[in-house]
Amino acid sequence: MEQFEQDYARLCAAAGAAPQEAVLRRLREPAAARGRLDLAAQSLSLQTCSALGRLLPGAAPFAALALGDCGLSEEGVRLLLHGLCSNTTVKSLDLKGNNLRTMGAEALGKLLRQNKSIRSLTLEWNSLGMWEEGFSFFCQGLRANNFLQHLDLRNNQINHHGAGELAMALTQNSSLQELDLRWNNIGLLGGRALLNCLHSNKTLKRLELAGNDVPGDILKAVEQALDHNQDREAILSEAQNQVNILSKEVLSLKDEKNKQFMDFVDTVDKQKEERARSEKMSAARVRQLQEALDEQYSIMNSLKTKLQITEAALALSEQKVHNLGELLNAMKQEQNSVAECHFRELQQQKQEGADREGRLLHDLSAASEKNLLLRNQVDELERKCKVQQDQLFQVKQDLTNTTAELKLRAVEAEERLEMEKRRFKQSLEDLESLRVKEVDRMTQHMEASERSMHNRIQRLEAIRISLEEELSQVKAAALTERGQAEEELIKVRSQARVEEKQRLEHLEEKLRLMTESRDEAQNCCLKQKEMVAEAQAKAKQLSLYADGLRRRLDELQQDLDSKEEEKVTEVNKVKVELQEKIGHLEAERTAQDGLREKIAALERQLKALSSNHREALLDKEGEISLLLEKLRMKEAEISRVREDEAQRASFLQNAIMAYVQGSPLGTHGSRK
Repeated sequence: MEQFEQDYARLCAAAGAAPQEAVLRRLREPAAARGRLDLAAQSLSLQTCSALGRLLPGAAPFAALALGDCGLSEEGVRLLLHGLCSNTTVKSLDLKGNNLRTMGAEALGKLLRQNKSIRSLTLEWNSLGMWEEGFSFFCQGLRANNFLQHLDLRNNQINHHGAGELAMALTQNSSLQELDLRWNNIGLLGGRALLNCLHSNKTLKRLELAGNDVPGDILKAVEQALDHNQDREAILSEAQNQVNILSKEVLSLKDEKNKQFMDFVDTVDKQKEERARSEKMSAARVRQLQEALDEQYSIMNSLKTKLQITEAALALSEQKVHNLGELLNAMKQEQNSVAECHFRELQQQKQEGADREGRLLHDLSAASEKNLLLRNQVDELERKCKVQQDQLFQVKQDLTNTTAELKLRAVEAEERLEMEKRRFKQSLEDLESLRVKEVDRMTQHMEASERSMHNRIQRLEAIRISLEEELSQVKAAALTERGQAEEELIKVRSQARVEEKQRLEHLEEKLRLMTESRDEAQNCCLKQKEMVAEAQAKAKQLSLYADGLRRRLDELQQDLDSKEEEKVTEVNKVKVELQEKIGHLEAERTAQDGLREKIAALERQLKALSSNHREALLDKEGEISLLLEKLRMKEAEISRVREDEAQRASFLQNAIMAYVQGSPLGTHGSRK
């Protein structure tokens, strides 16, 4: 507010005039700080009007501006209203008692066309209707305005022509709610024009026509039209409130459906995370098996070193190396026969494990017992080898005679060793190919599961879109969703069975590889027994994992059933609520039909009354024409009297201004 006061003083100084003390005093009042500038009954100079007109555009710090009884000149009014044309904060404007005429009416029309913030305009005790051209320009501005709500035009000398212009403006105005036309010269024709405009104007709620020589039947018809507008506004507001309530309920239902869908998506994400964890566990198992293969490879390397040591021992042996070789061949044949028997037993275990998991465990226990028997046989063979070594130490004396034979036999042993090496390399290559195939199968399985989950997410997105677009077909959408959920459940079950079968086949393949490695390395039976125990533990873990999958499938089925029941109950609730709302709307529609019938009856009564009064009005029009001529004569006399009063008022104002300027207060202000 201080900035506004400083700007006002600066603009007055720039115009070569001193700022008025009355204006400064009103700017310092608390009401001005609260947003109301009251300059009523203050004589404002042209420089003050110019300064205020330059300060009011934009966001001025006032919401209400009172300029009543300020004796404003036509040019001062034009400057003030020009500044208010682009103002965005002033809501209420009071210009009563300023004798506004043609130029003021034109400035007001421009203000109404350009300003979008003024809601209340008071123009009481002016002369806007004295000149028809200026008032027509004012009515054009009112016609183009869609923001003004309250207009006070009391005592403005508006005749029936001005009332006709005002009625034409009201037919296109859609914002004005209150219009005060008391104490004007509207008469019968003006009252008719205003009554006719109320048929197209549905926003005007209050129209004051007292003191205008308007017949009582027209006043009653105007009151009925205004009551009709008020009833219509009340019905529209009530209908709008109901529409807002229904829209809020629909939005709440949509929010609930979105929450349910998001919960379902969360469950899908959790399943996806569980699947990822299971894949990680399978990858860890593959790494463990790879480590086991690496251990077997190291064992084979140790066996290779042991074979080299035995080859050196054979190079040092002499006479009975051939007998030892025969014994070794016999021992190998026995081992091969035992391996073949064990392989057949493992094949039987594979077939029985495909049928049922219990028999696999039983066969594994039988295999462990046979491994114990083989271990005993190997211990016996080791004892025999020790006996043969003792015999070798006893026959060291005969080594010198059979060196040539030993060399030949050493060459044969080297050839057999090369054959063993080639067979060992072939077995390693087979193991590597099996490992690559297993890794490829696991990657394919992971990709297939990702594709299936992506397809499921797309189907769920399509279901969500269809639910949002077709709320009326909730039951059909729920049934389709249930069918899709059942299909997905069947797919999950089949996929779980396939995965279980694949894991069993994988275990069988690993058992076969373990048995082959055991056949190739008979000297490491103890470690093979440990690996068999590990395989049994893994089989138990897999059975526990399969049981967990079955329990998970049962839980998913229960969740789907519970969600289906919840959806059915929600759909029933929505149906009941919609039926109740439809019943309410039908009751309201019947009430509106009753109101329409009442309105039609009232309109028929109005038509009958208008037809009854039309003849009487035609009879009185002749008398009214005579009275109008007398009124014109009286109006001419009144206009002359008012002009005289206006001249006297202007003379009095000039005299007061001269007195004020000649007083000590005025001289003091001029000295400042």
